[in-house]
Amino acid sequence: MLKALIFDFDGLVLDTETPEYEALNQVYTEYGQSLPVETYGLVVGSQYNHEFEPVSHLQDLMGEPLDAETFWKKVNRHRLELIEQNPLLPGVEAYLREGKARGLKLAVASSSPHAWVDGHLKRLGLFHYFDVIICKEDVVNVKPHPDLFLAALGALHLGADEAVIFEDSANGVLAARQAGIRVIAVPNPITRHMKFEGETLRLQSLADLSLGDLLRKL
Repeated sequence: MLKALIFDFDGLVLDTETPEYEALNQVYTEYGQSLPVETYGLVVGSQYNHEFEPVSHLQDLMGEPLDAETFWKKVNRHRLELIEQNPLLPGVEAYLREGKARGLKLAVASSSPHAWVDGHLKRLGLFHYFDVIICKEDVVNVKPHPDLFLAALGALHLGADEAVIFEDSANGVLAARQAGIRVIAVPNPITRHMKFEGETLRLQSLADLSLGDLLRKL
């Protein structure tokens, strides 16, 4: 019996990934370079790592050292301006309201830090919906490892078969599969460019299917 809904945050509740990519690409352009969306997509849903780290990547393209502090100041200024203009992604709040009305537990499991996730949830008026919020500080490994989802299950005192996850990225879907939890893929404008598979069901938007209709499909 389904007892909980577990949501990713970035790109699923709020589209922070398109603004981040656009901000990065804008700064790359200032340095005479460009950032392919496929390269950025390698780390969507996870963290910058050996597959892609912007400063190192840009330095390699330029063939010369880059001042990391200056780079990130520019990126963060552009990124935050864009994110704060973005509304919730379609269907998100309807799912939260209906989930609560049905007596389901609600959780967030995000590879981002609490300051980022909690801060935006409070700004958007959504923080009160969630019974559990698990972020990068709460686990050893973030997505595509299953730790975040397993920690959410543990905090909710539920088994893998009692929850469903909502994810927008390949890394998130892989983490859900490794945790043994059903996962609904809802790609955003960035992750629609990515190839991934293994989800239980894929939606273009949470507004495409009511929670009640979704539950009847599971």
